[in-house]
Amino acid sequence: MKPVIDTDREYGLVLEGGGAKGAYQIGVWKALIEAGVRIKGIAGASVGGLNGAFIAMGDWEKAKSVWLNLTYSKIMDVDDEKMDLFLKGKAPLGEAWNATVNFIKNRGVDVTPLKHMIAGNVDCEKLRAFPGDLNVVSMNLDKREEEVIDLKDKTDDEIRDFLLATAYMAPVFKTEKVQGTHYVDGGTGDNVPIDVLLKKDYKDIIVVRIFGIGFVRNTKIPEDVNVLEIAPKRPLGSILAFNEENSRKNIVYGYFSGLRVLYGLSGALYYLDEEGMDAIYFLSKLAKMAELFGESILTELFPNLPVKKEKLVRDYVEHVYPGFAVTLGLSPDWSYKELYNSMLEATAKLLKINKWHIYTPDSLLFAIKKAMDDTEIRDFPPFARMIIADADLGGCENEIMTDSLTKEIKDEMEGDYT
Repeated sequence: MKPVIDTDREYGLVLEGGGAKGAYQIGVWKALIEAGVRIKGIAGASVGGLNGAFIAMGDWEKAKSVWLNLTYSKIMDVDDEKMDLFLKGKAPLGEAWNATVNFIKNRGVDVTPLKHMIAGNVDCEKLRAFPGDLNVVSMNLDKREEEVIDLKDKTDDEIRDFLLATAYMAPVFKTEKVQGTHYVDGGTGDNVPIDVLLKKDYKDIIVVRIFGIGFVRNTKIPEDVNVLEIAPKRPLGSILAFNEENSRKNIVYGYFSGLRVLYGLSGALYYLDEEGMDAIYFLSKLAKMAELFGESILTELFPNLPVKKEKLVRDYVEHVYPGFAVTLGLSPDWSYKELYNSMLEATAKLLKINKWHIYTPDSLLFAIKKAMDDTEIRDFPPFARMIIADADLGGCENEIMTDSLTKEIKDEMEGDYT
């Protein structure tokens, strides 16, 4: 596969804030590395600022390790088991009440562990050696205005302090003065600080959204600026879900989200490489399936429709396929490509086929064929029966799958996290 973006250019990277959802950005970063995307500068808010520091350090394995080992108690002064029960609404009433009282009394949760995590994992020398811009945003409460902090001209202590300042999630985290000033989370000013790079005259910008809690400024994008957005299509969990399972899921999801955008992959549930396949290809697939099934599906769905063999394909195109489009929730202006892929993906989902691969339509058909070994076809809806029949006719065994992820990440791909 070849990236669909211009890898000869240098890109600004904007990282949104969102607490525990930030693991998604580490997965996206892996996809950027593999595609050969060069990062010219970074602007981040809250956890986006912390991840920006990891990216500037240039050590993906380090960043991944930090995220996979995060627990509630490594961010906040809490008991991991009790915090997990509390967030799931399963804590005993007395404990929940006491936790709420202490939270109010202490004006937030103590984040001394976060301070130690930053100190132990951020290499300030590597950070300052990053050749591009590196900015985080935080809200200066004393001046009541957003402040953009250039980390590269700061001392080690200042770097650590300002990374903490941008991550002070108010009112959840108890805040302290940083460098003699009261700061709170950068998301209270602008959780997607794209304007920081616009003011530095960046023309190509990648924005990684995680939809955290915070204010997003309505920034006007100049006509000569290209913005590419990478964002999840499903929720990433709570902003406070600092645990290995959630981090691992979001790293994998972020990685495949990045691949989808960077390589122009299609599909709503799966990741499909359709290079060299045009609209005629998909129309011909639908026509061949209509010929294969003949009158059976047509009369099943439209028993009162007069059937003529010479116009079977036309009847499928005019009656059967529009009905499938409605069933599969496609927009009124659906294309034959969208219809075929939706039928393909919905069938794969019914068969619980692993989605953490990059498939071609033919290789996904082959996976469907393998999954059908002990399954009765007549129990499936009509659109799925047609896809299964198509799978019996062909399908390619070769799957396109990246080998760059470690085994522990690959093992987690076997789950269905959508």
